[in-house]
Amino acid sequence: MVEFALPKNSVIQKGKTFAAAADAKNLRRFNVYRWNPDEGENPRIDTYEIDMDHCGPMLLDAILKIKNDIDSTLTFRRSCREGVCGSCAMNVNGKNTLACTKAIADYPDTINIYPLPHMAVVKDLVADMTHFYEQYASIKPWLESKTPAPETTERLQSKDDRAKLDGLYECVLCACCSTSCPSYWWNSDKYLGPAVLLQAYRWLVDSRDENTDARLEELDDAFKLYRCHTIMNCTDTCPKGLNPAKTIAETKKLLTQKHLK
Repeated sequence: MVEFALPKNSVIQKGKTFAAAADAKNLRRFNVYRWNPDEGENPRIDTYEIDMDHCGPMLLDAILKIKNDIDSTLTFRRSCREGVCGSCAMNVNGKNTLACTKAIADYPDTINIYPLPHMAVVKDLVADMTHFYEQYASIKPWLESKTPAPETTERLQSKDDRAKLDGLYECVLCACCSTSCPSYWWNSDKYLGPAVLLQAYRWLVDSRDENTDARLEELDDAFKLYRCHTIMNCTDTCPKGLNPAKTIAETKKLLTQKHLK
């Protein structure tokens, strides 16, 4: 039987435990991934006990409680607290989510918090999003039109055309879907991933955009689009309830129709 071993410098170590006060009765335990590149040490898992009688109900409340009252060295991203900015994306008990929109009550007494998988870690719960945003920029996420804009009004859409954007514009680019996709883990240098492909489809179906053919030609690539194997992790994990897998399938249909013309 083949045995595999991780390199010594990648093995996660047991970290510190920050116990709650002795009189705390409503306890929850949070195991949090910690890594500081400046220390030159292996990653570790620190354990924090929190009295929920003195903490808000959401996961982000617990993380802020740790940062503000227990261990100020913890590093993470957050901003809006309303599921709009996508900043607080992380992996919680094995599933990617936004910490600000998930209730602590939805989890067991022990909660394991890691940075988004697959991406390089900058520090603690902060993932390096550089490549992800470069891929997003590559699909030209803006309106491209050869027709001059009206002088007295905005570019108008029918109600039906506007409805085609529902389920697309709500994406906050948190990368939860892309970093849950095995195809993206294996080929992220070439495969655009669910989030970026959903954003690409958003412009393909926008009636105001006049560059559809060029956009489709740019996506017509064995890796950019067709590395999707319909695993469906993306749709399962999306914290906004969107369906990236469906938009990828619809993009493939558009390309098929284009080739048949």
